[in-house]
Amino acid sequence: MYQERPSRLPGAVVWRSIPDPSGARPVLPDGCMDLLWSEGRLLVAGADTRAHVPPGPPALWAGVRFFPGTAPAYLGVPAHELRDQRVDLADLWPAATVRRLRDRLGAADDPAAALEAVALERAAGTGPPDPLPARVVTALESGLSVAATADALGIGARRLHRRCLTAFGYGPKTLARILRLRRALGLARRGVPFAETAARAGFADQAHMSREVRALAGMPLSDLLARG
Repeated sequence: MYQERPSRLPGAVVWRSIPDPSGARPVLPDGCMDLLWSEGRLLVAGADTRAHVPPGPPALWAGVRFFPGTAPAYLGVPAHELRDQRVDLADLWPAATVRRLRDRLGAADDPAAALEAVALERAAGTGPPDPLPARVVTALESGLSVAATADALGIGARRLHRRCLTAFGYGPKTLARILRLRRALGLARRGVPFAETAARAGFADQAHMSREVRALAGMPLSDLLARG
């Protein structure tokens, strides 16, 4: 079972997932990075470009999902270095710091809330995030092309690409595809017919949507909806 709530860290989400007897559910690309805790381990989930199925036996997970583009400043690592990876936090932060955090979370009644506190402390020590990634997300979500987004932000296409690699882990074209996938899922889950979903989400047609969903999620849209 999966549960989430808004975090006290602006734009972030705190979530927990308990083992599902039916098997692990795929984690879909969403433009975000997560700070994770599971079975005594602290990890960072890099931004995904394809569906990720957690390996190993079912386990309890807790996480903080950062708003797209904000995690690199909090974690101290460019997003492209962690793309499509799950990395031990001890590979990024001092080992002694991570040991203290593991002990702290292991003793917590609510690991998700404790993990949120860690993220808030980290954010307090790094200052406000760069506003550009949020502006990129807003522009692409509104349907602007990558070129139009670069123009609207007053930066060249090459600079936009570099900034996106650092903030999101991939270029703006990939980010636009992932955000479009998320729009389509939201519409389809509300019962919007697939053809209308494709048009409203920004695909050329339903066939285009089907290809993109398979490429990014690894399965048809109907199967995703059936999995919940």
